[in-house]
Amino acid sequence: MFNTSMPSRENINLERFRDQVLGCWTGKNIGGTLGAPFEGRRETQNVSFYAQDLAGEPAPNDDLDLQLIWLLAVEEQGVWKLNERMLAEYWMNYIVAPWNEYGIGKTNIANGLMPPLSGACNNERWKFSNGAWIRSEIWACLFPGSPDEALHFAWMDSCVDHCGEGIYAELFTTALESAAFVVSDLRELIAIGLSKIPADCRVARAVKLAVAEFDRGGDWRTAREAIVKDSSDLGWFQAPANVAFVVLGLLYGQGDFGRTICTATNCGDDTDCTAATAGAILGIMLGRSGIPRNWIEPIGESIKTVAIDPFNASVPRTLNDLTARVIQQAKLAAMTNGTLPRLTDAPSAVSEEYIAKLKDNEIVRTRIWERSSFEMRFTINCNLTLGIEYLDGPELAPGEACRLRFHLYPGSTDNRIMHVKPILPEGWSAAPGAVSLISHFRRESDAFIKLSAGEFDGPFQYIPIEIRFQDRFCPEVIQLPVQRRGAVSAGILDTVSCWDELHRLNSVRQIR
Repeated sequence: MFNTSMPSRENINLERFRDQVLGCWTGKNIGGTLGAPFEGRRETQNVSFYAQDLAGEPAPNDDLDLQLIWLLAVEEQGVWKLNERMLAEYWMNYIVAPWNEYGIGKTNIANGLMPPLSGACNNERWKFSNGAWIRSEIWACLFPGSPDEALHFAWMDSCVDHCGEGIYAELFTTALESAAFVVSDLRELIAIGLSKIPADCRVARAVKLAVAEFDRGGDWRTAREAIVKDSSDLGWFQAPANVAFVVLGLLYGQGDFGRTICTATNCGDDTDCTAATAGAILGIMLGRSGIPRNWIEPIGESIKTVAIDPFNASVPRTLNDLTARVIQQAKLAAMTNGTLPRLTDAPSAVSEEYIAKLKDNEIVRTRIWERSSFEMRFTINCNLTLGIEYLDGPELAPGEACRLRFHLYPGSTDNRIMHVKPILPEGWSAAPGAVSLISHFRRESDAFIKLSAGEFDGPFQYIPIEIRFQDRFCPEVIQLPVQRRGAVSAGILDTVSCWDELHRLNSVRQIR
């Protein structure tokens, strides 16, 4: 829990909150269905309504169904117990999607590169892509009007399969969506989202460009071309441009639901993601009651999954079921953290002072932006957290060396000495051979080891790290993975050719 201020006096009316949460998931379902046939297209489109024969059901969409697994984790573990490694285990157990960053993240986890390394390693093509920011709604709905609290979980989520811009993209959408439960002005929401990411990151640059182009008074196509040109060095299917397309949809849609999601779709690229997120944001702002029936009726109320294991995961099957389960967890979170806005039957009451503080970024700057994507954290002795950071990355060739930073975080025990010693294979060395750290209630402790590689047994070498406390005879042992340089290839395929083939297969299925 990040918020340590006085208990909140703010209140969100429960009936209105339900309308907003249901609107969020309805907008997500609608936008994902609208954009699905055009996913991966680099040219602009001219969409004004659904292009498929839907027969009363939505298109399956990983943007929504991945979040059902995070909801399951919250329900089974309790939201305050979640961490990135726990989410990784749910990812491994329930998410079957093999493509792009999803598959790379799973492979890294299987090899011991746990989050956040699972998103940062062997992932050059997809680390800044769209798979994280499309699943931000769950955190916004669990922490309405509390962006800083929601961002803590958005980071855990996004680092499973992304780093850098891929993480910043989810921080932006999560903050905007969380704030949308209590702020109705779109430009203010965009400003809140921007306040939660570094001002010089590429996501911020693309969003600011979208706003500037809109303010110049040109049409959305001109604005879209400026964004494509600005992001051309990153390539297609990347977060900065696609998040900016969401913003274009919202700006040029001017509060009209259909115009908003169609504009996002017509920008091209990752269209199911852009339209789904634009639909979710406007769904929060308008509520389900504000979404036109002509958009809802063709797809009904069901949820269709594509990226998760539908047999072993107890996931919602309808939008109403999803809404009820999310609200239950949001109420529990608010009951157990008094600094969050309350969810009651009383009228909504959120002060101007509270709204003004939503753009503060001290918490996110110090506790999220500064987190390294090359530090794995381990729970030691039940109540202490030890971080091990690969200062030069986890990839080595025989004869090469890397620096390891051992970082003991403040814990519930004071003045206990922890001795850390790598147990090395023959031919490997460490300088020094062991280090010691001391636990404090408030202070952190650091030590450094230089690890020199010998021969590898395979693509990965697992180095046992022995941990002993001054008052315990029995050591704990954790495994530190080191990847042999050049042993892992990401196997990048041509994205455009893949999507062309997918569209061809979908056309064949519709003909049949």
